[in-house]
Amino acid sequence: MQGVGAFSSPMCVSPSIPSSARSPCNPCNIFLGARNSISTPNQSQSLKKRHQSFSLALRREYTRFTAKAAASSCSVGSESYAEEPATGVKFQTSLTLPGCSTSLSLVGTGYREKVFAIIGVKVYAAGLYVNPSISSKLSAWKGKLAADILEDRSLVNSIFHAPLEKSLQIVLVRDVDGKTFWDALDDAISSRIKSLTPVDQSALSTFRSIFQGRPLTKGTFIFLTWLESSKMLVSVSSDGLPSGADATIESESVTFALFDVFLGDASVSPSLKASVANGLAAILN
Repeated sequence: MQGVGAFSSPMCVSPSIPSSARSPCNPCNIFLGARNSISTPNQSQSLKKRHQSFSLALRREYTRFTAKAAASSCSVGSESYAEEPATGVKFQTSLTLPGCSTSLSLVGTGYREKVFAIIGVKVYAAGLYVNPSISSKLSAWKGKLAADILEDRSLVNSIFHAPLEKSLQIVLVRDVDGKTFWDALDDAISSRIKSLTPVDQSALSTFRSIFQGRPLTKGTFIFLTWLESSKMLVSVSSDGLPSGADATIESESVTFALFDVFLGDASVSPSLKASVANGLAAILN
């Protein structure tokens, strides 16, 4: 499969430095070698070119290695799926969700892991779906490498503010108490909002009411669907895809904070963010 839905979390592999970059004039030697040497203008220009070549090669290596972790795909009946490799959770590559004007396409998957007594425990898998027309809103990033997309904060903002639906599907891979799930989510959201307004507080209260006293069993689906920047639907289902929304959240501060939780600089799922970067790079190339 190519393009949307064909990518997943990166392997923890350090990219090798291309042989062309391994030389006495390697830019790394600026920091590792003698500091008192003085370069002529021609040498400085040559060094600059080598540094640019080295950086480009390294970014390409990063993209090549992360792309190796592409999720396996399969078809069941008329549906196509992409598997999140760390959890084995299968995501449909295309979904029609409550409130959306068109079907959404899977662009990347990942997982959330918590560490207890130095042991990593996977809590859920997640997949980001976007309106297929999103590429028309991201022309400024056309041809960019996944490594560049991964580091570009402005791209996250552009995806969020684009007037197109997007949705995050969370699939629990273990039983979780609803209050525990909400408390963790609330902490992540609130820390990203400098000052809560009455509208924000009301939105958080509505959000909280969905999970309080509700057991979330393994296999439960949670959908966070952004219809617009200030309006998000929350759907929870323990029996397949939801037929409707459990609540509507109307606060741009809260909806953006939640988007940032998963795709921002301090993402709770680095694997999801890297996978989305790979997926977007494939769409935009």
